[in-house]
Amino acid sequence: MNFKIILILFLSVTFVACKQLEEPQKKIIKKEPDIISKPNLNKEGVTSKPKDEIEEDNSKYIFNREYTNQGFALIYNENLFNENKISKKIDNRGLYIFHTKIKKNSFVKIKNPANTKTVIAEVISNKAFFSNFYNSVITKRIVDELLLDENEPYIELSLVSNESTFVAKKAKTFDEEKNVAQKAPVDGITIDNLGTEEKKELPKTTQNNFLYSIKIADFYYKDSAENMIQRIKDETDIKNPIIKKLSQTKYRVLLGPFNDIKKIQETFDEIEKLNFENLKIIKDV
Repeated sequence: MNFKIILILFLSVTFVACKQLEEPQKKIIKKEPDIISKPNLNKEGVTSKPKDEIEEDNSKYIFNREYTNQGFALIYNENLFNENKISKKIDNRGLYIFHTKIKKNSFVKIKNPANTKTVIAEVISNKAFFSNFYNSVITKRIVDELLLDENEPYIELSLVSNESTFVAKKAKTFDEEKNVAQKAPVDGITIDNLGTEEKKELPKTTQNNFLYSIKIADFYYKDSAENMIQRIKDETDIKNPIIKKLSQTKYRVLLGPFNDIKKIQETFDEIEKLNFENLKIIKDV
């Protein structure tokens, strides 16, 4: 009889002891922090961006090697910076540009369609702010190299592969020119093969040959083009968009033509409200 009582007491004590051991474990589990809520910390303990955010940032840049864009360039000068029309300064003696969609240190080919002259330039900033009407900010040296008419600085810009041997040689030349430019006065660099006689032959802009349109998009079906026309009329103050039939299966929606750069810019700013991708300004021939 005494043995049964002792056995029952022993089992009761053991059961109570086990329950007390389980309670702290439950508390520890409840206090375990949620791994998802932990911030991403680097070695210095500073919060870093998640991987998907980094990829999203890079997605705004253009990597397509076939990318081209035609439009007006903004020619840099100190007054534009002082008037806050450009947020960064650029060395006017170099073959450099600002571009908002091409990654820094990429190379681009810039062509003057009026005379087919081309140069290779380096994108030295994609963080500079300037009007979206311009496809880039270019230096005075690029203007001189291309013999651009400063009243009509229309250029064709295309992305160049960084693996290109030609670009690699150009990059070396840029570095050499930087060292010279830092030691030389502004007027110390001259452009080869650009005599005064050649500059005098530069055609001047007139109302007769200045004629441009804004290309919205090309469509396979005419109905799609007409729907776009209606959307532009409904959602903007632009009332005269047109459809140009290029073939049986290609219909282009255009704004214009314009014979004044100010009118083009005003219309461009208005159409930007619709957030179209890769609007192009094309020269009418």
